[in-house]
Amino acid sequence: MTAPNVVFEHLEELEKAGTVKSATYREEALMILADPTISLKWRLAIADRLNQANHDLALHTVGSEDSY
Repeated sequence: MTAPNVVFEHLEELEKAGTVKSATYREEALMILADPTISLKWRLAIADRLNQANHDLALHTVGSEDSY
């Protein structure tokens, strides 16, 4: 599993990452969130960053070739 601090940094790069890389970063974040052995501090920080990234994604215009 990817370390929480690395996952946290990856979430900052979502907009710059391609579709596949972005999906991988999101999956990493979800794995951290589901792991009760990860500290609550890290899980909250990652959840906040993922939530912000999802909010930002929702604000972008979706083109005809885009998909979620």
